[in-house]
Amino acid sequence: MTEISKAAQALKAGHLVALPTETVYGLAADATNPEAVARIYSVKGRPSDHPLIVHVSNAELLDQWVSEIPSYALLLANNFWPGPMTLVLRRSALAQDFITGGQDTVAIRVPGHAKALEILTAFEALGGLGVAAPSANRFGRVSPTTAQAVASELSEYLGDNDLIVDGGESEVGLESTIIDCTGSNPRVLRPGAITNEMIEQATGLSVVESGSNIRVSGSLKSHYAPEAKVILDGTASLGDGLIALSQVPTPAGVIRLAAPETLAEYGRELYAALRKADSLNLSRVVAITPDGDGLAVAIRDRLVRAAS
Repeated sequence: MTEISKAAQALKAGHLVALPTETVYGLAADATNPEAVARIYSVKGRPSDHPLIVHVSNAELLDQWVSEIPSYALLLANNFWPGPMTLVLRRSALAQDFITGGQDTVAIRVPGHAKALEILTAFEALGGLGVAAPSANRFGRVSPTTAQAVASELSEYLGDNDLIVDGGESEVGLESTIIDCTGSNPRVLRPGAITNEMIEQATGLSVVESGSNIRVSGSLKSHYAPEAKVILDGTASLGDGLIALSQVPTPAGVIRLAAPETLAEYGRELYAALRKADSLNLSRVVAITPDGDGLAVAIRDRLVRAAS
């Protein structure tokens, strides 16, 4: 049996599969199976009212999960799926409270990772309708961008029939942009690699950035946090870790955790750098936040939450 079919059958049987996506690794379960989804919450130590994102293999499966799709949401799906974007829409009867956190909306995306799409397609061929897949880490901790990071974080909580699928390092490294599509204009609930400028260009509509009471993944004040204390835009001292763009010099006695050349590299390397700080037992990490719009907004969002 191939790795893909083994993963699909494990999901159909109600087991958990940690699978690679282009954003971060997700901990997947059959999104229609309440017992399987309950195990996600248990393994992660996640609050039960915190909603999950449903992952499907293509946009044509949206109709099963949602009750209404505004035209601009279809434009977003056509432009950015498969990819690092999650749409929040009015739910159908298929999206139960155990997925939505009791809300009348459901979050859904088509991931942009070949292996994830193969697993989803194989799962759907077995009669599956979608998988719930939050990041494959303990709740509030740093999201994993490699299979090794998943194993080090979750192995003790997973069962014999659960799987970790290795799909290499996550290409984006930051969780998907979450867009509320229940109003007349798109509203960004969590920034990511799909930026406001990209959303506005695709839809012709201006993006709203506040005023929503919809709960979504990664929206708590403290999140994505390592054991080390994260200090933003401070001065690194002897024994501290440093994360900053490559043009920022490393002071003497400071441990350089990441020196990305570009914003895309910064996003891809951020979580691995925070994990490295913990593996080195550092007590403090100084992160120099990047300026500007676009992906810099998402990087600053994650660092502010990590520092909380």
